[in-house]
Amino acid sequence: MDNQNQNEYLTKDLGEASALMASGIKFSGLRNGEGFYWFIFNSSASNKIVNDYWSGDLEVKAKTYFDCMRTLKDRIYSR
Repeated sequence: MDNQNQNEYLTKDLGEASALMASGIKFSGLRNGEGFYWFIFNSSASNKIVNDYWSGDLEVKAKTYFDCMRTLKDRIYSR
């Protein structure tokens, strides 16, 4: 995304966003795309978490992951 701040990490993937939030990365908000939303996070430690998520090496508590996913969905549907 071309207007991304260097201190932000953006993703439109709900699973990835849930993993970031469950790992303690600060959720900064949503940004409207064309037909979707960007999840915005503080980028301080997001690269390692994202890599571990996509490689299957990330470990988070299942209940925490589910709660984060539900919270992110609530944020989308409340708009």
